[in-house]
Amino acid sequence: MAIRPQYRRVSALQRQFFNREGILSAYDEELREVADRPRILNVVGVGGIGKSRLLQELRNRTPDAYRTARLDLQLPTMRQQEDALAVLRVEFGAQGVQFDRFDIAYAVLWQRVHPQLQLNPTTTPFAEESEILSRILDEAMGLPVFGTAAGLVRLTGQTVKNRKRRQRIEADPTLQELDSLSNAELGHAVSYLFSEELRTSAAEQPYVVYVDAYEALVPTPLPGGRAYGSDAWLRDLLGQLHGGLTVLASREALRWTAYDPDWAAVIRRSELDGLPMDARLDLLTQAGITEIPRQRSIAEASEGVPFYLHLAVDTHLQNGARPGHTGTAEEIVQRFLQHVSPDEVRILELLSVARTFDFGVLQTVGRAFDLPANLLVWESLTAYSFAYPLPEGWYRLHQLMIGALQRHLSPAVQRHAHGILRVYWEDLADRMEREPARSPGPARLSPLREAVFHGLHAADITPEQIQRHADRAVVQSGRQAVDGIVKDLRDHLAAPPAGDSGGEPESLAALRDAADCLESEARLDRGDAAGAIELTPRLDRPVRSLVSARLALAGANARRIAGESTLAASIFERVWEEHDGEARAAAGYCVADLRMWQGDFRSAFALAEEVHGICMPDDAVIRGDLKRLMHLGHRFLMDFDSAARLLAEAEAEYRAANAAIGLSNVQTNQAELYAFTDPVAAVRAAAAALEVQRDLGAQHEIGKAFTAMAMAQTRLGQYERAASSYLSANAALDRAGYRSGRARADMFRALLLHRQGRETEAGELLLHSAREFAACEVYPSLILAIRGAAERLGLGGEELTALADRARPSVRPLGSPAELQDRMETVLSMFLEETA
Repeated sequence: MAIRPQYRRVSALQRQFFNREGILSAYDEELREVADRPRILNVVGVGGIGKSRLLQELRNRTPDAYRTARLDLQLPTMRQQEDALAVLRVEFGAQGVQFDRFDIAYAVLWQRVHPQLQLNPTTTPFAEESEILSRILDEAMGLPVFGTAAGLVRLTGQTVKNRKRRQRIEADPTLQELDSLSNAELGHAVSYLFSEELRTSAAEQPYVVYVDAYEALVPTPLPGGRAYGSDAWLRDLLGQLHGGLTVLASREALRWTAYDPDWAAVIRRSELDGLPMDARLDLLTQAGITEIPRQRSIAEASEGVPFYLHLAVDTHLQNGARPGHTGTAEEIVQRFLQHVSPDEVRILELLSVARTFDFGVLQTVGRAFDLPANLLVWESLTAYSFAYPLPEGWYRLHQLMIGALQRHLSPAVQRHAHGILRVYWEDLADRMEREPARSPGPARLSPLREAVFHGLHAADITPEQIQRHADRAVVQSGRQAVDGIVKDLRDHLAAPPAGDSGGEPESLAALRDAADCLESEARLDRGDAAGAIELTPRLDRPVRSLVSARLALAGANARRIAGESTLAASIFERVWEEHDGEARAAAGYCVADLRMWQGDFRSAFALAEEVHGICMPDDAVIRGDLKRLMHLGHRFLMDFDSAARLLAEAEAEYRAANAAIGLSNVQTNQAELYAFTDPVAAVRAAAAALEVQRDLGAQHEIGKAFTAMAMAQTRLGQYERAASSYLSANAALDRAGYRSGRARADMFRALLLHRQGRETEAGELLLHSAREFAACEVYPSLILAIRGAAERLGLGGEELTALADRARPSVRPLGSPAELQDRMETVLSMFLEETA
């Protein structure tokens, strides 16, 4: 097919701006060579070079014979597989592509992720745009449609009249397998069906997918090009897009060959350099800069970077720049600054130290350096084009301007400015704690993160102070604030020492420990035990300092989750005995927690009371953790009234401390408790917990919430929903590496299998769960419960009897073993009998 570029009506300036001959030629070549294989044109350029506008221009010049769709990864919602696929599906669907099989698979995935909701036109994504889903939902109006693939395909047979189309759906092997897939496998299947639908349509009309701002999805690649898996879904999708072309814009070249060398044959790299000389001159001419010597000087000095060209235009239009030689990009900035008052220049130089600023920052810097910082100065500075407005009165300077301005500050002045700004952000954080309704501006802006950033550059903050700031930041701004602190620490450690501001090796090692501690704790909050273990390879280091003690506790907790209970217990005990600082209460809680999981409820409760007694007045979070621990103990002892009372007390402690993570975990625990006492309420509570835990990314808590939902659905007789919820639970628990949590989910899933008449599978799963508990050295009381359930079902055996005999001496309940046995029998009846 001959490609004839067809520009839509754009200005001459725009045409010149995007006259990047090399990329346009590469794009036209790739369009001509579209074949039944994936192709990616990787447009690479620095920030501000014009990649986003170039993608739009490429889309505008694409002939009508091609279908096109765009993903903008600058939008947070587009960084999730489900949302991105929905956007592409709607765009291509509007251009005539039929997505029958994908729509069914997507509905299955959506229902798997939202098992508490019914499929209906108002809640199901793109239901109105999908002919197949619209017909299914219209046909099933008033019926409790649940999104299994088998059920939806059956409904398709009733609603689709076209025989060929119906047979294509009913005979599709991927659709037939969906219900047996894990969540991760289901995600891959949905991407596969999307690409298959596009490939089929490409036989009639090829397509182009534009992906903008890849760096927003992968802000910090690992050495070798890997990226923590955050882009795995995108690689999976683009690797299957046969019959079309993907144009992907990024600041750095894709290094996907680190995952698979075959990517080298798929990706074509095209550098987006500065504007060509004629485009630079044309832009300057149309902006009113017509003197040829000045044009030539500015065009050469800018190196074609649009930012510097527009800066020169601003200089000319706003200040009437004098003719003269401008030899470098630095001189362009200096030429602009010649028309700014000296005081404003100094303020700009100092503001370049701040990553973001408002009027308060301006006043603080002005007072510290005896410079004018009144409202007139503020309005003047924020009127410049390089001052980018953010929400609620905040601004940031253009990155290239920052670099040019900072070069004029001595290291001593920079450190002094950073120190002043650290104090400013800490004061703002204090005010926010006193006035929680006060907003710091942009949603992701954390005053304590900024305080740590400036403290690092001022070289006046200790690892312990960083740890305390991070703890407060979690309360004020959420876990993402700590992720930001970790990134700033990593960047600071990776940067070469500047002059005499670099630290001694010992101090840098302490900062590295602080980064590892914060990141490992964050990974634990997200349920990533394997990631936390990677960050804590050594567990024999001293635990005297706050950071070293918490790093040891994080490593031990990760290993507890992974099933290494004995190793975890030894570390918890060592910190409890050897550390006499702020982390001692946390260590005591961990020791009590593990004793409880190992069945020694008496010792666990006694230690919890002891730790509660040594808590300081501001240790509300630890007190909440201790109350929640005792709640869990009573729940495992099946004393649900005591469990409910202690959970309420834990919630009160967390609420007093404004502890978001603690409160979210209470929601999960509430769903788990309701699974035993009120299954209808449990489904609602689990749905609410899932919404919160997904925002936090806590995979272990997501798995526990799905388990609670499945238990409740089992009691309510909703077996199909329960089976789906257990699949979701297992997927999340496996991602978290939460071995004993997965075994607990399997124990209750075995009781569902019994209700479904699958006795052999139920017996095998009960034995597997007991083996896992024994291997992890936890939940001996549940091993006894498994033995009791197996005996009632006639599924016992010698191995299960032996496991129960070994577990029995470890169980030390608060009351008598007989009382525990009676309560256990009552609970088993809830799940083994068919009554709700």
